[in-house]
Amino acid sequence: MVLPRRLARINRVVGNRLLGPVAGRLPGFGIVVHHGRRSGREYRTPVSIFKTGDGYVVALTYGVGDWTRNVLAAGGCVVEIRGRPIHLTAPRLVHDPSRRSVPRPVRPILAAISVTEFLHLARTRPVDPLVDLRGG
Repeated sequence: MVLPRRLARINRVVGNRLLGPVAGRLPGFGIVVHHGRRSGREYRTPVSIFKTGDGYVVALTYGVGDWTRNVLAAGGCVVEIRGRPIHLTAPRLVHDPSRRSVPRPVRPILAAISVTEFLHLARTRPVDPLVDLRGG
């Protein structure tokens, strides 16, 4: 049982407006910047996000929502963590009842609210503009 959808709606209206301005600067939180699949409108969604060996993992505390579907459809997103934009690609949904992809201290908290779904994202490597010029 992830958090109820009704709570997600309330959080979107109240919590996101309160947490939004600081979420990108708090440890364990970030802001996912994504665009609506139909509207193209930019959205900014506060999330619980953690660094992994090859990218980041987001705990889907409300399950798969619109923002998750937007990121999947776009093939990636930008996440603001501690005020820095990070480009992420290759989103994939992962069912992980053991919660091994998140830090050990966070696991009991996510277990208490039955979170087992995560969005894994790969970090995009910076492009070296000289690589093409050198032929390599």
